[in-house]
Amino acid sequence: MTGAPAPDAVRVLAHGIGARHDLPLSPFYAFAGAFAALFVSFLALGLLWSHSRFTGERAGRPLPAAVQRLADARATRLTARALGLAAALSVVLWLLLGPADPDRNPAPGAVYVLLWVGLVPASLLLGPVWRLLNPLRTLHLLVCRALRRDRETGRRPLPARLGMWPAAAGLLAFTWLELVAPDPASPTALLVFLGVYTAVHLTGAVVYGAHWFDHADAYEVYSGLLARLSPFGRRPADGRLVVRSPFNGLDATPRLPGLVATVCVMLGSTAYDGFSDAPRWITTVQTSALGRTTTATLGLLAAVALVATLYALCAGATRLVCGGLPHPLTAFAHSLVPIALGYLVAHYFTLFATEGPHTLALALGADRPAAPEPPLGPGGVATLQVLAIVTGHVLGVIAAHDRSVRLMPPRRAVIGQLPLLALMIAYTVGGLALLIA
Repeated sequence: MTGAPAPDAVRVLAHGIGARHDLPLSPFYAFAGAFAALFVSFLALGLLWSHSRFTGERAGRPLPAAVQRLADARATRLTARALGLAAALSVVLWLLLGPADPDRNPAPGAVYVLLWVGLVPASLLLGPVWRLLNPLRTLHLLVCRALRRDRETGRRPLPARLGMWPAAAGLLAFTWLELVAPDPASPTALLVFLGVYTAVHLTGAVVYGAHWFDHADAYEVYSGLLARLSPFGRRPADGRLVVRSPFNGLDATPRLPGLVATVCVMLGSTAYDGFSDAPRWITTVQTSALGRTTTATLGLLAAVALVATLYALCAGATRLVCGGLPHPLTAFAHSLVPIALGYLVAHYFTLFATEGPHTLALALGADRPAAPEPPLGPGGVATLQVLAIVTGHVLGVIAAHDRSVRLMPPRRAVIGQLPLLALMIAYTVGGLALLIA
């Protein structure tokens, strides 16, 4: 391997859109617009939405039979598996044989941009696509066929209490690598992470069967949660592909152990990504007696813990107001998914639009291709970021309101949402402050 990682490239890859604290954004108009949107939506829902309208997994209009046959065709699935496995092998070969300079090696961009960020639009448009592309599923399938074993059956049943906890841990590990590790774009760091991740999940699949990937693989869970907001879904009752309201997909989010932790990692890590570019935090990390990596790790954990604590306090207050509402933590966790999506769009749009084509050009053999210009100027980026965050929170308010009128007595349904509204305001203020600070 030749060369050393370019500091600017590493910074961009490790911190999303990079330093954007000079955006031409009026704090007054940003906060005023956000508050107005939240309060108007809350009042309108309280006055006009008195009964639950979402039907979850039962909703949807079936797609034409030809589309269903194409999606379920063996050739389609084999092609998707082959593409996923080929892409994974290419990344490994680039890491082993390519240059260390991320400006010349497409592997870091493939992991941090095309996979991590690219799964957002892909899942929104096509559903949980990583389930079809997942190279670990394909490797497990090939091993099981070679050994003539049933891939669905492991050595023991998957414990229900495990839920999404492994996925939450995997997402936290990946975001630590992206945002905290001293050299996240280095081939060594990526090879170690991918090697450990592969070993853990193939072992889990051997022990528990292919169902392990459904709720334990971080990227499958990440893609699956975002796909809840896709207009396309599969109806479990009959297996039909349907067109549906994204709210119905969101309403069908399974209430599994670890769901709250997974969404809080998505929210908290993205918040830390924005905060980590603040000059004051950079100075704190560089001058800390604990060391850069330790301080940054504590900052990431603190961001996730703060998001989780605020949500836990909100759930506790909701339970008190509504006289012992059962399991409020998981009952309203689905309403955090559109908020996480808004944060992801706000923080990673520019990265995907600029580094995505750059990575593809490198993968196709170009030597140091010129980085494309951002599709939006600073004003356009600022507008998109505010709209993404505010829209995500409004969608979260709608999802929480529909769940509230279903679970709470009619007289308490609106007042029971006040803690949730306070939480949405707190998250909105934090998200906008990260853009403006």
